[in-house]
Amino acid sequence: MKIRLRQILLTATCLLLSILSFSQKKAAYVSGKVVDENENPLPKVSVVVLGQSKGITTNDSGYFRIKVAANKAFALIFTYTGRRAEQKNFLLSEEEEETITIRLEKSENTLQEVIITDQRDRREVGLIRPNPKTILNLPSAVTGVESLIKIFVGSNNELTSQYSVRGGSYDENLIYINDFEVFRPYLVRSGQQEGLSFINPEMVRNISFYNGGFQAKYGDKMSSVLDIQYKKPKRFGGSAYVGILEQGLQLEGTSKNSKFSYLLGVRNRSNRNLLSRQDTKGNYVPSSADFQALLNYQFSPKWQAELLSNISQTKFTLIPEFSQLTTSVFSPLYSATIGVDIYFEGREKDRYQTNMLGFSLINQPSKKLKLKWMASRFENDEAENVDIIGAYLFGDRDFDKRNPTYGLIVNPFGAGVYQNWARNELNIENWNVSHKGNYDKGKHAFQWGIGYDKTTIADKLNEWEFQDSAGYALPYQPNMLQLSKVIKSNANLAINKFSGYLQDNILLGDSSNSVTLTGGVRFNYNSLNQEFLITPRISASWKPRSKKDIIFRAAAGAYHQPPFYRELRRYNGTVNTNLQSQKSWQTVAGFDYNFIGIGGRPMRWTTEAYYKSMTDVVPYDVDNVRIRYFGENNAKAYATGIEMRLHGELVPDAESWISLGIMKTAEDISGDHYYRYKNAAGEFINAQSPDQVVVDSTRFDVGWLRRPTDRRITFGMYFQDYLPTNKNFKMFLNLLYGSNLPYNIPGAVRYRNAAVIEPYIRADIGFSALLVDDDRSKRRSHSPFRNFDNIWASLEVFNIIDRANVISYLFVKDFSNTVYLMPNRLTPRLVNFKIVARW
Repeated sequence: MKIRLRQILLTATCLLLSILSFSQKKAAYVSGKVVDENENPLPKVSVVVLGQSKGITTNDSGYFRIKVAANKAFALIFTYTGRRAEQKNFLLSEEEEETITIRLEKSENTLQEVIITDQRDRREVGLIRPNPKTILNLPSAVTGVESLIKIFVGSNNELTSQYSVRGGSYDENLIYINDFEVFRPYLVRSGQQEGLSFINPEMVRNISFYNGGFQAKYGDKMSSVLDIQYKKPKRFGGSAYVGILEQGLQLEGTSKNSKFSYLLGVRNRSNRNLLSRQDTKGNYVPSSADFQALLNYQFSPKWQAELLSNISQTKFTLIPEFSQLTTSVFSPLYSATIGVDIYFEGREKDRYQTNMLGFSLINQPSKKLKLKWMASRFENDEAENVDIIGAYLFGDRDFDKRNPTYGLIVNPFGAGVYQNWARNELNIENWNVSHKGNYDKGKHAFQWGIGYDKTTIADKLNEWEFQDSAGYALPYQPNMLQLSKVIKSNANLAINKFSGYLQDNILLGDSSNSVTLTGGVRFNYNSLNQEFLITPRISASWKPRSKKDIIFRAAAGAYHQPPFYRELRRYNGTVNTNLQSQKSWQTVAGFDYNFIGIGGRPMRWTTEAYYKSMTDVVPYDVDNVRIRYFGENNAKAYATGIEMRLHGELVPDAESWISLGIMKTAEDISGDHYYRYKNAAGEFINAQSPDQVVVDSTRFDVGWLRRPTDRRITFGMYFQDYLPTNKNFKMFLNLLYGSNLPYNIPGAVRYRNAAVIEPYIRADIGFSALLVDDDRSKRRSHSPFRNFDNIWASLEVFNIIDRANVISYLFVKDFSNTVYLMPNRLTPRLVNFKIVARW
């Protein structure tokens, strides 16, 4: 016992001494004096270690002494109002002290940008306000506002600018630019056919994204609102960026009397490098270009006019040559690596053209009253031409590198030929005339609006598919050539729509204990189905009297969506003009909490729980980005979940976002059932087999199933960081995760939810270096960069983990008529380089 006690005491003593020696590890010091250009001392100069929020200030003699970490590289930042900041790098040993003298010169740019946070933004349910300046820094295959939105709502396709919000489809999202509603192309089948997003990120001044519970002033959709405001220039300036995938130029300026301002943007994009490494090899020729202009004229302090225009064209040509798809099959009986080799001939040629022109007249008779009149025309002109034949061989693929048959199909299961042919044309033209206004009276803020839309749709669908398996056309009919799918339809529709809203925002209490109430109602009339809708909406927020900066908020209301082009189309191409609106009642509740986080930096945490109850739902299937609707109001559905977001500066002057969502959405299609057939022995059999005799059948009702957008977990993160000794070298990380999605086999009631698309995991990273900063005093008069504010160079690596994410499936049958699903995968790892300059 004595020996053990001595050992314990000796061990404890050694451990205590080691802890004490570690805790007494000597630091280092930096001391000195800060002076101006005339050697006069500068008091109250801020001295901060780069990457930390706390520091010290110089005394009245300009002297400072700061304790720092030893044996570690660090940088000190010296800042003083009206003078250029100075940075000094150090690497000091233990107990070392370095004495320096810092001179701070006067700055040409004495006015700094000040960001004022409006507490009203925190009170609105579902509102997210990302910084538009982060868009070009965000590493993403598609540059645009929508890529930033996907951090909050999730994604399953990096090639598209479309997104799903809280279980809704792509068609349930509203987009406004300067109060004008904009639309997307409708015939797009896959993300690789998409071009530029309508929104030009370099022209954006403000982003307001509502992922639910939005107010009555916004339109008649069920999921979300993206409200974009473009810049109003105050001086001449611009920007340009050149990358492997996309190039852009933006110019802005004003007249000498500041009454006229202009904002111009032109972009060009080609996804050829992005698509060249996909599973289907061939000649990809994608191109997209657009031009946008925002012109503003101030007649007087009370009157101004605005003109917004857009011309955009996307072309996509594909001459496929060869495709090699592989998947693994696991079962209790056997496992195998199944592959299909497809040899193509033919081509696909698509064109999507968008034109938009909007004019608004704004009158502000007083500070309390603002009136706005708007008129716009929007046109989508689209055409698809497809004629592709594919011959395939299907079976076991050899992955043993020692064999001469490595990579080849060695045990064929089936072979066949298929042909896809389409000649589709669509023209949608929408005219809008509307008025909106707002009036502030005391604690009330009234808002109202009324609008008329006339939409004409000219649609011509002509497409068919032929499938041949082992020399037999499918579906098989003796002595008859059968096409597996035929759609031929012409539609010419003229739709008149009237809509309007009235709402009141009420503020009660004071700044320390306040309540806001927003109540409003919308109406909508659609001449196509002669349906009149009234949708009330209400929201509230409460900021209690507390030391914690927290706001509780909730909303409830009706969000009904009148049918448009895609919903009207049935699977067979016919148009259901009697289709009614999809109706939803929604409730949202949550909180917004500001607090001081790591390193004393402000953080913001928001949480919202929601529930949607939907009736008269139009079911649909999703194939890549193409949505195929049933064209009938024959389902009911629900969506429920919770979303959490953390926003702040994990490192100083570099904002980051983290978002987590948990959701479940399901639907019950009315009368959805199937039969299974039995033989005389009571065994289930295939009724189509000629050697089987059916003697009985059993009906199975399908009931509730996962919706195509039922992604249970979504996670997104946007993180910024920089070198500890130099803020001019930055890193940007974009991380997305989404759990699996159900995949439906079209036309097969029994096999809805039969397949699953595996989780979507993607990480994109970017590295940026500042080539030219905003300090123009150091530039020579003849320097070609003397008028630039800054120039950045960026290297981006997309899909850094090189994950083969799946977007859809190809259906292949073997000789025994068994169906196999072969995955269609998204883009692999790709490197991109771009330079961004602003002046």
